[in-house]
Amino acid sequence: MRHCIYPGTFDPITYGHLDVLSRAAKLFDRVTLAVAHNPGKSPMFTPDERVELIMPNIAEHTNVEVTTFSGLLVDFAVANDAGAIIRGLRALSDFEFEFNMALMNRHLNGTIETIFVMPAEAYSYTSSHLTKQVARYGGDVSKFVPPNVAAALTQAAQSS
Repeated sequence: MRHCIYPGTFDPITYGHLDVLSRAAKLFDRVTLAVAHNPGKSPMFTPDERVELIMPNIAEHTNVEVTTFSGLLVDFAVANDAGAIIRGLRALSDFEFEFNMALMNRHLNGTIETIFVMPAEAYSYTSSHLTKQVARYGGDVSKFVPPNVAAALTQAAQSS
């Protein structure tokens, strides 16, 4: 069975993330969307809240599961019998960071492949960071995130 890990902070998940996930779900028998514990990024939502926001938006993908993880991604991949890591590339600016990360992961464990997937052009400029910024200033985020996520962003922005 071909299994991949799609890791990320997903704070919050965007339509761009979901587009990459859909592409991965077509390529692999099983996809684990892995929500990273990354306190260094000062997340708006806890890992459990992010999982809760993701779940209703992946129901159509019967081969996708969602979990959280911390520690080294390659260790998580090995522990979950995954042969590949999926990473989304929006623009050339993403490439250098992702390329270096893929080389480090290969150095740590040469059995795990990294596959880069480009989202649809409509999502090439969308990021969780920019979406949170728009929400914090009262902007409409409905074009960037699913309705349940937009509502949670609006509520979180009003609370802060």
